Amino acid sequence: MANRPSRASLSKRMDEMIRSIRDEVISGKRKVGDFLPSERELGKLFSISNKSVRQCLDVLVSEGLIEKIPKVGNRIAGVSDDNSITIRFGCYRTTIEEADLGTLVSMFHKQYPRIRVETIIFDHFVSMRQALEAGIMDVVTVNVANYRQMIEAGCLHLLEERQPNGDTYPFLNKAFTFEGRLYVQPFIFSPVVLCYNRDHFRQKGLLEPDSGWTWDELRQASERLAVPNERYGFYFFPLSLNRWPVFLLQSGMKLPPEEEPVRIAGTPWMDAFRLCRDVVLGQSGTPLFYEEADAEKLFVQEKVSMILTTYFGLNALKKAEFDYDIAPLPSNDSPKTLLLAIGLGINAKSEQKEAAQTFVDFIASYRSQLDIRQRTLSIPASKPAAEWIGEEAMFRPLRYPMHRDIVPTYRLHTDLNVTMDMLPAIMNELKLFWAGLESERTVCSNIENVLNEIRQRRRDAASDA
Repeated sequence: MANRPSRASLSKRMDEMIRSIRDEVISGKRKVGDFLPSERELGKLFSISNKSVRQCLDVLVSEGLIEKIPKVGNRIAGVSDDNSITIRFGCYRTTIEEADLGTLVSMFHKQYPRIRVETIIFDHFVSMRQALEAGIMDVVTVNVANYRQMIEAGCLHLLEERQPNGDTYPFLNKAFTFEGRLYVQPFIFSPVVLCYNRDHFRQKGLLEPDSGWTWDELRQASERLAVPNERYGFYFFPLSLNRWPVFLLQSGMKLPPEEEPVRIAGTPWMDAFRLCRDVVLGQSGTPLFYEEADAEKLFVQEKVSMILTTYFGLNALKKAEFDYDIAPLPSNDSPKTLLLAIGLGINAKSEQKEAAQTFVDFIASYRSQLDIRQRTLSIPASKPAAEWIGEEAMFRPLRYPMHRDIVPTYRLHTDLNVTMDMLPAIMNELKLFWAGLESERTVCSNIENVLNEIRQRRRDAASDA
């Protein structure tokens, strides 16, 4: 009896089993017709009794995700009703956890049993665009960067125009509006923020970050927090297009109008490139990691004390066994941060537009948005849901509501007057500069040349059209 889990622990393990199987079905990891492991194997996997396993399976049966085959096992269910409608929903794999999509889709199936949602995972913008053009997907998740790519590629016509939802934060509707028309329903969002291990700060006798922190103060704290052969004081993935541009945004500079040549040498952008290099490499050793998610992985392992992350990224910290919190990004003169947002777009070529609209409206509803607020650490696009106050069902940083206070600091990539194809081009040159393989003079010249060439190609394409 001593090993029996508490009621709260048992409920958490059962919820983990339900959500794990649900997400595997929604993401396509488990296909229609596949059988789940035996009840005994599931019990061992999630450390619950066979009775509790059966209760979890009953929930999944009620949601229509699995079906029980007597004396055989539990099988992933397909659509059996000939009168049902199936809509195909394309999303990035990471969004499933960031928005608890498995739960939302199951809730949708319960409310609209004749509309089934088939989830298709795509990995990048090109695959999403191709699927839209081919009419393969009815609804897709569209982030702000994808949206700008669609505008620049002249393919915004692939998305159905829609009316704004009055509960959505206005700045999110603005991010998905072009020439006065809204094409994407905002879904979830996040600013880039600083996340830090409070225990590490206490151990070193350091005051915690606040909204007035400068990058110099961060570097000083990082030096004190770092422990040789044990942890970094600070880290972020420098090659991420959702991280290093914050330094450009804080510089206050944007590219000149299209008809004017680009100049980088001696400008605030060059100062920003240098500052970013010093912040990244100003600790002992050069971090050798290859994915944006490595920052959160290192943080959970307590291999780093501070990281740049997002509210989306906080979902990867659910298993952290220490006290952590968030703070606004440091800045030297101009407190600004990058706004990231994900929305839902309906394929203009869809043959199931009515059902697709029903699904999008459901996800944008207060009920669904509140579920995101309560079950995840992402921020729902609905202002009433995002600012809900009540008893929390999970750990949340003390400064979680901070996103409301820093709205004036939110900026988009486009505030730099860059196109989305310019950012990778800049990044390719910065890699060499940060590695000490190019001088400031060379990197300035190369970036100027590549950006002017991109602009010239666009002008040539426009004149040919």
